[in-house]
Amino acid sequence: ERGADMVFAGAGASNIGVFNEAVAAGKLAIGHDSNQNGLHPGTILTTMLKRVDLAVVKAFEAGRDGSWTPGVRQFGLVEGGVDYALDDNNRPLLTQAMIDRLEAARESIVLGRLAVTDVTAQPPESR
Repeated sequence: ERGADMVFAGAGASNIGVFNEAVAAGKLAIGHDSNQNGLHPGTILTTMLKRVDLAVVKAFEAGRDGSWTPGVRQFGLVEGGVDYALDDNNRPLLTQAMIDRLEAARESIVLGRLAVTDVTAQPPESR
């Protein structure tokens, strides 16, 4: 109602309400965590995937081979820990030029040519 074209729904199960409202308003939404593109095909532009499964597998593998140690692990784009979802439910919303730019950005991040700032690593007063 305030002119947004899209809503990023990072609110767990509350995403369903956001998606329903996006459909009703003829707007787009972006899902979060697991692929939500199929909930409202043509309305979910993409889903920001959080690959918790990868983190769990890595922890179990480290436990099995004896290399596990306590501590914080970060799995970003380079490690395959985050991604975006592209499938038959949202492909019609994206042009090949858009996909090409996304893939070029992904490659630049993975190769270290494009830096991604970790705002959580900054002191609160500088955020």
